[in-house]
Order: sequence, then C-alpha cells, then structure tokens
Amino acid sequence: MKIPRVFLPLVLAVAVLGTAPAVHAGRSCEAHKTTPQTVERAMVLAEKTLASLNASGEKVVLLARAGQDLSKYGVRYSHLGLAYQVPDGQGGMTWRVVHKLNGCGTSESALYRQGLGEFFLDDLWRFEAAWVAPSREAQDQLLALLQDPARLTAMHHKPYSIVSYAWGRKYQQSNQWAIETLAAAVEPGITTREKAQAWLQFKGYEPTALKLGPLTRLGGRMTAANVAFDDHPNDKRFSDRIETVTVDSVFAWLQRARMTDGKPMAVVRL
Repeated sequence: MKIPRVFLPLVLAVAVLGTAPAVHAGRSCEAHKTTPQTVERAMVLAEKTLASLNASGEKVVLLARAGQDLSKYGVRYSHLGLAYQVPDGQGGMTWRVVHKLNGCGTSESALYRQGLGEFFLDDLWRFEAAWVAPSREAQDQLLALLQDPARLTAMHHKPYSIVSYAWGRKYQQSNQWAIETLAAAVEPGITTREKAQAWLQFKGYEPTALKLGPLTRLGGRMTAANVAFDDHPNDKRFSDRIETVTVDSVFAWLQRARMTDGKPMAVVRL
C-alpha cells in the first residue's frame, strides 16, 4: 500500500526513544486488517490536526486521540501525548509527538517520538483528535524538557498497567507519564514520580474513578499482561473504584487549575 506523497511529511522522521516489538496505547494485541481507506483517514486527520496546530500559534500542546471506545466509563479520549513544534529541515516548522506506548503482549513500555501521521495510525476507534495548550510559560518549560533526553525520560517507569493507580508507583500508564512529565517541567524541583504526584495532588488534579466489578478485574488480570489492579488500595479496589489517569480528567484539570490562560480545548474531526 502506497501512502500519498502529500502525506509523507506527516509520517517520516520517527525517532524511537525505546524499543518494543509492537506497540499500542494499552489496547489488546489482536490483529486488525489495515485498509487503504483507514490509512487515508488517519492521514487526513493528521493533516487537519497539523493545520489546526499551525494556525494556533502555540508551540507545545497536550494532544489526544480516541483509540478505544471508553464511552461506558464516561471517557471520550484514550491516549495522550506531548506535541511540540520543531524545524522541518526546509526552513519551516512541523510537529512531533512524544508519548508512552505499551509493548504488545507485555507488561512493559517505552517512549516514542513520532510524526502526527504515525501518531494517528494506531487503529483509531474514532477519527477525532483534541488538544489543549498550556500557558505560554508552561509551554516554554515543556519545550525545554522535551529537548533534553535526560529530563524527558526522568519520569518514565517501564512496568505498565493500563489501569495503573493514579497515586501509585508500581506501574505507569501512558497518560500518567504525560501528566507526571508536565509536573516535572513546570516545577523544577520535581525529580521523582513521588514528588510529581504530590505536586499534582496539591494542584487539585483528580483522576477518573472507573467502576470495575470483580469479574471484570479478574478477567482482565488473567487474560492481559498489561492489566493489573494490585497497586490500587484495597478499600478502593474492593469497592469497585479504580482511580486512574484519563485524558478527559487531565484536560478538565488543566482548565480548572487555570493552567491554560483561559484557552478552550480544540477538537479536530473528519
């Protein structure tokens, strides 16, 4: 299958910060047939997102995609990355996304730097993107971190669970890495996940509480390497209250904490 030439700049220049045989944002490892139509729609979404970002005048945003149907939990977006402007090598600027992905069939993860096309080629549930721009000061701080390999990986914790406890440190899912890295960028004294989480609590971040019964929890733990519940406090776990970091909760917190200079969330749809 040949990708149209107009879309190539959105896909090329993928730099991997970690390695894994196949990666997903917490989804199952079931094989899905990729059709030319699916690839074209993903590339069009990437192109429209690029146009939206370029027109915004922003330098760094938190970018979300809808890779899974989470509507039964009241969650619209499944996966969060940190997107930022970089020179395109031709005198202009383009965008890259750094995000955390789970190794397919494993309980481990790695960080990846990708183009927008690659970011949206991950078998989307819904062809829709959303992004929120933090304050200018926070963008400058994030941009400095994203260009520093040591700081970029400082909050990354390899053991992965898609439902990792928001205030735990045994596992770390993708959205959790993004928000903890945001904390480390805007507060220079943060050098550990423990300090990042303490800062997030102080700033009023509230995770999403998923209602997952015992059969769902047991089934997930027995059938998927990337699902674990043993990091959740017993009083919450056994009352079917699984508190984890979601894109929706992060976006709501950014607005509530006035970290966006009053700018609303932007949505890009086909």
